[in-house]
Formats: sequence, structure tokens, C-alpha cells
Amino acid sequence: MVSGNLFHFRKQSWPPDEYVSRATLQLLDFDGAAPPEQAWRRRLNSHANKLKEFSVTFREAVKMMRLGVRLWSYVREEASHGRKAPIDPFTRENCKPSASQGVPLGGMGSGSISRGFRGEFRHWQIIPSLCEGSPIMANQFSIFISRDGGNKKFSSVLAPGHHEGIEKFGDEGITSWDWNLSGQHSTYHALFPRAWTIYDGEPDPDLKISCRQISPFIPHNYRESSLPTSVFVYTLVNTGKERAKVSLLLTWANSIGGTSHQSGGHFNEPFVGEDGVSGVLLHHKTAKDNPPVTFAIAACETQNVNVTVLPSFGLSEEAHVTAKDMWGTMVQDGHFDRENFNTGRSMPSSSGDTLCAAVSASAWVEPHGRCTVAFALAWSSPKVKFQKGCTYYRRYTQFYGTSERLALELVHDALMNYKWWEEEIEKWQTPILKDENLPEWYKFTLFNELYFLVAGGTVWTDGESLAADEKPNSCSSHKSSTLTNGDVGTTTPEKSSNNVSLVNNTTASTSSSDDEKPASNSFSDQELALVNQGRSNNRVSLHDDREHVGRFLYLEGIEYIMWCTYDVHFYASFALLDLFPKIELSIQRDFAKAVLCEDKRKVKFLAEGNWGIRKVKGAVPHDLGMHDPWHEMNAYNIHDTSRWKDLNPKFVLQVYRDFAATGDMSFGRDVWPAVRAAMEYMDQFDKDGDGLIENDGFPDQTYDAWTVHGISAYCGCLWLAALQAAATMAHRLGDCAFAERCRSKFLKAKPVFESKLWNGSYFNYDSGMSSNSRSIQADQLAGQWYTASSGLPPLFEESKIRSALQKIFEFNVMKVRGGRMGAVNGMHPNGRVDESCMQSREIWTGVTYSVAATMLLSGMEHQAFTAAEGIFISGWSEEGFGYWFQTPEAWTVDGHYRSLIYMRPLAIWAMQWVLSPPKAILDAPNINMMDRIHVSPFTPRAQNEMGARKFATKKRCCCGTSVFSCEC
Repeated sequence: MVSGNLFHFRKQSWPPDEYVSRATLQLLDFDGAAPPEQAWRRRLNSHANKLKEFSVTFREAVKMMRLGVRLWSYVREEASHGRKAPIDPFTRENCKPSASQGVPLGGMGSGSISRGFRGEFRHWQIIPSLCEGSPIMANQFSIFISRDGGNKKFSSVLAPGHHEGIEKFGDEGITSWDWNLSGQHSTYHALFPRAWTIYDGEPDPDLKISCRQISPFIPHNYRESSLPTSVFVYTLVNTGKERAKVSLLLTWANSIGGTSHQSGGHFNEPFVGEDGVSGVLLHHKTAKDNPPVTFAIAACETQNVNVTVLPSFGLSEEAHVTAKDMWGTMVQDGHFDRENFNTGRSMPSSSGDTLCAAVSASAWVEPHGRCTVAFALAWSSPKVKFQKGCTYYRRYTQFYGTSERLALELVHDALMNYKWWEEEIEKWQTPILKDENLPEWYKFTLFNELYFLVAGGTVWTDGESLAADEKPNSCSSHKSSTLTNGDVGTTTPEKSSNNVSLVNNTTASTSSSDDEKPASNSFSDQELALVNQGRSNNRVSLHDDREHVGRFLYLEGIEYIMWCTYDVHFYASFALLDLFPKIELSIQRDFAKAVLCEDKRKVKFLAEGNWGIRKVKGAVPHDLGMHDPWHEMNAYNIHDTSRWKDLNPKFVLQVYRDFAATGDMSFGRDVWPAVRAAMEYMDQFDKDGDGLIENDGFPDQTYDAWTVHGISAYCGCLWLAALQAAATMAHRLGDCAFAERCRSKFLKAKPVFESKLWNGSYFNYDSGMSSNSRSIQADQLAGQWYTASSGLPPLFEESKIRSALQKIFEFNVMKVRGGRMGAVNGMHPNGRVDESCMQSREIWTGVTYSVAATMLLSGMEHQAFTAAEGIFISGWSEEGFGYWFQTPEAWTVDGHYRSLIYMRPLAIWAMQWVLSPPKAILDAPNINMMDRIHVSPFTPRAQNEMGARKFATKKRCCCGTSVFSCEC
């Protein structure tokens, strides 16, 4: 744990008055208008430089040539069917990535819109797996100010005028607007899920403006956190001597990104709602039979705030009301005609036209007075449809229904509830922000990395696909390929027409078909009773809305389009477990079900060009699919992941960690058959019977370009940890025979692992004879990381753990740009970066965070925060490469990125897990259960440890001499 005064000597990273004057901060210091001291900051006139993508070396290109040809062919084939390939390095987006991102809008799983730090709305992900990066420049906040006497007038879009997107509109009206803001005296402050933009005398020198962006991301709140809405609260402070009429304007195009606004068939309609909430609904007709989307833009009318609307205007000169006309009306009058509320629905837009709407909120601000104006945005698409699969209702429909007008209810509730949202957010964040033992950069980076749970292409459904009569035809063939939550291993074996087979391993020996061998694992009567008990218990909970949280998906990244990629979720899952544990358990249940099923459809694996079946029984899938998640798993097809050595151990380790942290015995019993099957599946990879798995001479783990030979530090350490976790979980569930099997393997495998890999200061990369076999891998202690994070005893002597971590710190961290970039994956013992492949020479942001967490667990606080700060310096600081709110999977030592907006950097929450572990982990008995299972109570060693065994109950345990707490 972090010592009490470790960071007291550190300089504050972000002096409060460095970006905003103290006088302005004091004027805004009411009603949440002033940004917190601990926030990420940028001036609005900061240049959003283009980002540099990585490229492979000539040697790497030669090695991957055959893969490249096969991948190119596969991408073209998928495109011919109107589908995107999950990995497509050949297609480039029209909008080149730039350092312009900011806090995204809305809750989780309902589609997302990001908002750049300079005010543009971009990165539209309303349709699953479809990301439109270009900003829609018609979507803006603007301001119009007129002081008494009419001698002073100001008008401006509230975004600097040097946006790269403006010129793309040509003369279609938007260029006629006043882009007067320089941004020199305006700053952006981000602390996810909120952001503040402070206009310090721009455009009116005597007006201080704060725009507060609030989204309902509230840990442990499974209702509000699913809502597709955000609120923008403007606080106006008049420091002048004259009264000022201030009109704020929100303009919005009927678009879901890209060129969708030009497709035609869209229409708008004004509305007057309850409690003064008024605005415009924008109904959008999507392409390719995707469910329609409705936007709502609104403002709240009060005694001092007058709300008017312009339901429709266009960007072309042919429009009945043009963007130029709209702007002229606001400059002259500061509001629209109130009769506009009675105009009804507009005519549907024609193909090629852009239909927009506007909401204006006007107020008088007295000299030295203050005023608050609140806007809200919501988007509603109740159904989510996957390209080859079923249609589902989104999570929020459980609370709002499925009406096409529910966006109106969403903006109303957002404007009524945002203050309560803020109170809940502050309760969550304040203890960390006020912790003086933590570096300033860590505090706001910790929260801001959570942007991915909104902007990472998340989908949150209410649970099951629509009723049969509402399903698209493509779902009928998948009817037997999904199980409801809690039915792990309970469905009788059946085959669908597409060779998807769900096998109940508890009965497979008697009901398997003639051409299939029985499952290798069979359970005792006692174990069957536990499984059945878990079934019945969970069926009850499924009917309890307080427990049922639906099903959740999030992409590996916007460039690697696969749902819930499991080897990466291994790193990212600490964020969900800490903040939304029921979602984390739901994901684990999905994978537990997947372990016990089989999909015999043939797939071509592109690395070697060989064929295999899509999903092997007993193997943990790489992902939950892409075009038909939960039904057609393993969208990844570079390698045959049924031969990977890390997925099954990672499943066991994550399940045990979640089981230990939550204490959810029902969860443990439900997933236990899958845990046991996953462990037994790995027996085939122990080729010499020494208890330790071996790698097969290809990249058979998450580093899927980095070849491994023989025993490896990464996979071997994960396997040792999985043996310990499985043994512990088996004892807690009463499966003592299996616990003993895992214990025996562990005691056999551990000395082999150390004798083959330990070289006196760290564990070698692998036991082979290649040029990089002695490389220092940053991730070599991944198993120890999970062991310690789960409250289990260490895998190795503490001296070895600290020695390896110190070696990683001195070489992988400090020998790369002085520790200012994170930890490079591979480093030769001579101090040179391992360049055997592209991944060995990369710095993986999420791995650096996980290594830092491992260092914290070993009391190496200085090394931990120094390593993690390298990610902040290179990715988030003003002197870095511009990766804020789009943290990539990796960058090279020269700062070139690979795969923006990536899942793994959520691993920073593994550091927070160490700094503030749950009580169940803190209270875990510090007894090495692998050594103590059958130790006689009369040996001297046992007598010395009797004090640590007082937690056991006095009644006879079903595990006999077990020192585990038996909870069966």
C-alpha cells in the first residue's frame, strides 16, 4: 500500500490559476460552475496536431507478407457481403485522427457522441461497430450579447474559428456564422464524466462564461448510467456596468455522423414539454434497415430564461430557411418567433440536403449579476441491431419504454436530475481527488481513462433478443446458441442448423451424439448438487429487476472491432469490477457459457492459412463475436485461439478475483463447471507431464505477433496463478478432489518454472534458444499481479518478485526516454529494445498500468508511479503526442500509435484496486494454501500458524482437513 507521506514532496501538476485567473475562478465559484483543481486542461487555441500512425519495418513486412495477402483477401470478401472485417489495416478513415478529443457524452451502452475540447461534436457511434470520426460542424453552441443602449453587441460561435472541419462545408451557410472566438482566453477542463469550458472575457470582455457538461455516469447506478443524454449548464457572470441580454444558441443537424444527414427522409418537430422544458425532436431515418434514431435538443425555461426554437433550417441556398437566415435572426433579435412551436412536423428532407434545428435560450443579466441557463441533448434508438444477428432492446428501455418520442422524456429528466447526478459523481470522486498522497496527474487520468466505457463502442441491452415474431430471419438459426444468464451448463445438448452445439458437461457422457466424444470432465453427485443449487438460486434472481442488469458489450477498440475481447478484458476489467460489478459478473457469465459450447463451422486462420472450427468446447473464446455477438463468437481469425495458452488461465483468474471480491456464492456455483472445464482443457498443453504448460512456437497469447517457444514467463506465470486460484475456489465450493489435483500440479510445476526461467534477477522471456529468449518482458509477472490482487499468497519469494520488478523498472521503463514513455514490452539484458517483432518494441499503455499495479502490490510505490506517469506524459500531457481521450493500445519509442481508443488502458483502475481494495480482499487469510492443504496439525510449522486459522468454523468441514473457509 502507498505510504502516508510519499507524495507530499511533489509539485502540484496543475496550478489552479495557470489557465484561469483567480478572480474569474472566484466569480464562478458557485453552483458547480468553477472547474475543480484536479482536472485535465487545455486552452481552446491549442493546436490539434495530426497523430502519427505506426508502420512496420521492412523485416516485419517480409515476415507478415503471407498474412497480409490473406488478410487483404478476407477484408475484400467481407466487403462484398456489405460487412466490415474485425481487423482492417488497409482502409483509412476520411478524417485523419488529431489531438482534438474531449469527454464523450451520455451514459454507457446507448450509442455515444464525443465532444472535442474545442467544442466540436465528433466520433459518432450510434450504430454498433460503426464509428464516424469527422465532426458535424453545424452542431455548435453560439452566443449573442447586447448591452443596454445597443452600443455594444457581440456574436460568436463558442468554438475557435480555426477548425479543420469548417472549410469542408464551403459556402453552405455555416461560413456565414461569426467564428470570432480566438480561444486564447478560453480553457477546457475535463474530469470524466464532466467537463467545463471557461470563456474568460470571450467574446465580451465583461462577461465570464462557464459551460458545464454533465453525463450520467454514476458507479453502482445501473439505471442512470445507461441513459443516452447529457446536460450543458451555462453560468453567466456580468462584470460590466450595463445590463446585458444574453442569448445562447444550440444548433443541431439531423445526422448520425459522416454523410448520413444527406440521405434524405429525415424530419424535425418542435415540442413544449413539462416543467418549462422545450425544444425540437429530430427524427433520423437510418440506412441499411438499421433502427431509426431520434434526437432531442432542449432548454429549460424559467422566470428569467426565455426559450424559443427554429424547428428546421438548411445549409444550402435552396433551403426555405438557410443557416445564414437563422444567424441573421439571432444577431438582430436574439430569439426566434414563439409561433414556431406550433408549426408541427417538417417535410421530410430530400436526398443531398441537410436538415438542422436550433434552440435559443435568452436571459437578462444585471450588472455584477449571475444567471444560469441549462440545455440538454438526448438521442434515442431503442432497438440495437447487429448485422448478422438478432435485434435487442437497449438497457434504458426497461425504464422508458420503446416509444419513438422517448428522447423527449430523456431530455426532460436530464434537466430535472442533473444536480443529483453531480452530487453522486462528487461523492464518488472527492475521496480520491482529496487524497494528498496521490500525484495530481494520476487523479484526473484515473477518471478520464474511463471515457472508454462510453466512447469505446459499448452496447448495453436489456438481456434477451426480441420475441420470435419480431426477430429478423437471420436469428432463427441461432435459436439454440444462446443461454440466459444463470443457465451455465444447464441446457440439454442440442444442435442448430449452423453446427452450433451447446453441451452440458454435467450430462455429456450420456447424451453426446455418436460422432462426438463425451466431455473429458465428469462431476460427482456432490458437485452436481452444487451446480443445480446454483441454477435454482439464479433463476430467482433473474426475475428480480434489482439484480438483472442485462448484457453488456464493449469493443476491443474502434480499429479492432470485436466485442469483449477477453485477453484484453483481463486488463480492463478492474474498472468494471470496481464501479459496476454486476456488469462484470454478467460478462463473466457470458464467457462461462461460451466455454461449455462448441461451434463446428469452419474458419480459415489467416496467419498460417489453415482451417479449423470456430469455437472449440472447453476453450475460452477470444471474443464474443462481431456481427452476431453471443451467437457467433471468435470474430478474431488471425490465429486459432483454441491453441492460445493465456485465455483459459485468464478466465479462471478473473472469475476467482470477481468471486473473492464480491463474495457472490451463487455466481461462483454457476460458473464453476466452466472454470473446471477451462482448467482441464489446458492439460493437453502439458506435453511432458511436469504440470507446466508449454507454448507451441507461434504467438499463442495476447502478444499475437511475438513468437514464444517452450515455457514462457507470461503464460507460465498465468498458469501457476490459475492453478492456485482454481484450487482455492474448488475448496470454497466443496470440490476437494479437484482442489487437490490443482495443488499437486502447482507444487510440481512451480519448481520447473523457476528452474527453467529464473536467471538470478528476472524470469527469461521463454525457455527456447531464440535471440530474444532472455529478453526482459515487462508483463512477465501478470499471474503474480492477479494473485496478489485477489488476496492470494504470492507465487514466488518476495525477493524474486521485487528483483524482477526492479529489473523491469531499470530497463523497460527508465532506459526508454528516461522513463517518460511507459514500459516497453521487451528489452534485451544489454539495454537495447527487443526488436524481434513490432509488439516487442512497442509500449503498451494498459500493460504499463498493470505493471505499475504489480509494483504497488510489492510496495514499490516510487517505481509504480514513475512508470505510469510515462503514459501520462506521452499520452495526456501538453508536451506529449496528443492521445487524450483516445488512448491507443500502443506507441513506439518515437510516439507513433497503433489502435486508437482502445480497451486495455482501463487497467489504470488496477492501480486504484491496489490503493483501495475491497474489504473481502483485505480480509483474505494470508496463508499459503497450496502448501497447507494436507499439512498435519501436529507439525511445528502448523502449530506456528494455528493463529491464522481461527476464521474456520468449529463444525466439521466437508473438506476434511482443509484450511479453507468452506462455504458449501
